[in-house]
Amino acid sequence: MNNKKGLSITLIFKAQSLNYGEGIGNISELKKLTRGDGSVYTFASRQALRYDMVRLGNKMFNWDLQVVDKSKGTIQFKKESTIKDSEEMDLFGYMKTEKIDGSNIRSAAVRLSNAISLEDYRSDMEFLNNKGLADRIGEFPNLANIEQHLSYYTYTITIDLEKIGIDEKIEISNEEKTKRINQLLDIVKVLNREIRGREENLSPVFVIGGMYNINSPFYLGRIKLNGKDGEFSIDTDMLKDTMTLTIGENSIFEDTKVGIVKNTFKNEKEIEEVFKGKVSNIEEFFKNLEEQVKEYYKS
Repeated sequence: MNNKKGLSITLIFKAQSLNYGEGIGNISELKKLTRGDGSVYTFASRQALRYDMVRLGNKMFNWDLQVVDKSKGTIQFKKESTIKDSEEMDLFGYMKTEKIDGSNIRSAAVRLSNAISLEDYRSDMEFLNNKGLADRIGEFPNLANIEQHLSYYTYTITIDLEKIGIDEKIEISNEEKTKRINQLLDIVKVLNREIRGREENLSPVFVIGGMYNINSPFYLGRIKLNGKDGEFSIDTDMLKDTMTLTIGENSIFEDTKVGIVKNTFKNEKEIEEVFKGKVSNIEEFFKNLEEQVKEYYKS
């Protein structure tokens, strides 16, 4: 195996109103974060991203989701289920509580950040009613208001390849480890979210990262958009500074690649110059990453 055991990618996608919170009265509120400068950003929680990744894992690759019950009083993974049975438990970890033996915990090998909007929220609101249904029975419609936000979002995935497929005395084959990681990468490539009658496309329009000597989310918090005249540019100064980080004698630039959807960002040519020879389309980026995963687990 090679020594590049940490896989980390930071992505940008464009979507609308991804995650709602508790709400007040008939107002559905988006999950939001407020910064010290007064800016407000919406976000989709890491739990929401995980839910849709697992949902697509079942839909695309027949991942077994029937590994939970409530026999111990709380909804959790079954005592007899192991990472050998469940890709979800292997990738995202689990906790099983026991009254006598305490909790059995396996930390996640795949870590997700929240998907945070790159454009601030400006209090856009949508007024809704069910007039179509109400008219059928001659009643007044019910009214509702929901917050709306169309934005670019960014999130980071970090995978500790050493932890995949290993749990105490259990270890799956390298072939199965490779399959699970590459299935996850295929899911991320075409990720979507079903919410309030919509299907939002979470497929990346920009992705940066690769496989590194250590497991670290290098580009988390390093993505910034600059907007002007209805067009957006990615701040390359932050990326260039990040790329100067070194592990030993090697900078992370050497192992970093970029995938981008053409004609998405105004400074596409500048990005190609900064990452000269390292920029491809999204499909090629993920194919290259999948080949590196195969090489890592190669016996």
